Amino acid sequence: MKTTWYFINSGPCSPAFNMALDEALLHWHSKGLIPPVIRFYEWNPATLSIGYFQRAEKDIDFEQLHKLNVGFVRRPTGGRAVLHEHELTYSIIVNEDYPDMPKTVTEAYRVLSEGVLLGFRNLGLDAYFSVPDSEEKRADLKTPKSAVCFDAPSWYELVVEGKKVAGSAQTRQEGVILQHGAILIDLDDEKLISLFKFPSEASKERMRKHLPQKAVAINQLAQKPVDVETCISAFRKGFEDGLDIELVPYTLTQEQMDFVNNLAKTRYESDEWNFRR
Repeated sequence: MKTTWYFINSGPCSPAFNMALDEALLHWHSKGLIPPVIRFYEWNPATLSIGYFQRAEKDIDFEQLHKLNVGFVRRPTGGRAVLHEHELTYSIIVNEDYPDMPKTVTEAYRVLSEGVLLGFRNLGLDAYFSVPDSEEKRADLKTPKSAVCFDAPSWYELVVEGKKVAGSAQTRQEGVILQHGAILIDLDDEKLISLFKFPSEASKERMRKHLPQKAVAINQLAQKPVDVETCISAFRKGFEDGLDIELVPYTLTQEQMDFVNNLAKTRYESDEWNFRR
């Protein structure tokens, strides 16, 4: 018998709600109230999320952000900034002591990302895990050249034709792993770049030339156009096969929804959280 996990497809949600629900699922799982969870979601409005350790006002052009009506939120996970627009976002919530789960962050990331890998292959893309194979690439991981997530792949990030197609991040709290990531369906390079501050026009121009060489979206590679529903089907099956699990749809109770909405309002909508660094 395969282990049963919950499957939640939230659809488009506000930035604060998306982060609050991920945190709530982590908390409920740590208390034994729910089994492990795979969640898919989208963003309304399009949103720039930054990593837990990033300095918002140093990296982000908030005047441009407001001009384009782009949302903003700080994630509870690390990593760099991501523009969530034409994508499917996933999250995985599972105990650190889940059977055969590696103890190291990097190896656990490899195991949990197997479902993402198979999802891309279900779409007919020859995806594989990146492994930094030079001192220069390993040094880049320690001192990123920019605040943009898709500027470079990390350990076991998903790549196709050498270019990053999914950006993921992980945190561990209450004995639970939360891993979530962005699966690019389409990518507006210019819009993404416009949301960041650069030390000079020359450095901005370098990023403009550099990004298309480092990041790519599914619809730049697929034989025929792919939409969100197609991705949901491909990646749901990918997770079931990759983790050898059965996904059972789950709907939050009204009490759980109230908890998430309160957390969204008090934490993820607050300047204290979003501008804490």
